[in-house]
Amino acid sequence: MAGTELRRISGKVYEKELRRLQIELVNLQEWVLTEKKRVAVVFEGRDAAGKGGTIKRLTEHLNPRVTRIVALPRPTERERTQWYFQRYVEQLPAGGEIVLFDRSWYNRAGVEHVMGFCTDDEYRRFLRHCPVFERMLVEDGLLLRKYWFSVSDVEQQERFRRRLQDPLKRWKLSTMDLESITRWEAYSRAKDEMMAATDTPESPWYVVESDDKRRARLNMIAHLLDSLPHHRVPPPSLRLPERPPPTGYTRSPRDRQTYVPDHAARL
Repeated sequence: MAGTELRRISGKVYEKELRRLQIELVNLQEWVLTEKKRVAVVFEGRDAAGKGGTIKRLTEHLNPRVTRIVALPRPTERERTQWYFQRYVEQLPAGGEIVLFDRSWYNRAGVEHVMGFCTDDEYRRFLRHCPVFERMLVEDGLLLRKYWFSVSDVEQQERFRRRLQDPLKRWKLSTMDLESITRWEAYSRAKDEMMAATDTPESPWYVVESDDKRRARLNMIAHLLDSLPHHRVPPPSLRLPERPPPTGYTRSPRDRQTYVPDHAARL
């Protein structure tokens, strides 16, 4: 819970439970595919709140033809003239698909509003229309789940600092991310307004406390699995065939092909 010191989960316990959940995610995927279900999961929250790491663990063993990650860039000039929800509608799942939105239509309630990328009229219209839009999706059979990853200002600052120092994570940090530090309260107010307008019985928000990344990942994935009415689909019966006897094939000479250098031999 927020404001409560929780024990850290050991690496051994974390890896064991993560594997169990990932196996169940594979079962969920087979249920979605077999039953032609449509699942959309929205990941929102502050910069460096842990959304990307959770998505990575969630999809690690899933089929990318069934489970898609959607992380849209800035809208084009043409998209700016469309109905706001239009480019997100194009990304919604068809039957037998899971779509994970790494940020979503809620950009309008967050960064666009705080940074002045939309007008006040556009922002207020979004808050009115979004619950109606999501109600239409849910009534049409879409299984929609919305998660807000909540990180403290102290932890966010530390994660930004680590990203600045890590050449593998430096790309994750942008000037927009750094500006969020100076606009912490503005983002807090925007989040409160967004929750008040769009946390509905048909499409509720679920908050994930994410100062502890391991705990956040396990909690979010476990909740997603518990919230979807899936069941185990028995896999097809497969048997590894015996390799047939050779029929005289001879492999072509190795010098006719170009091989990558053995970099590993120099280590």
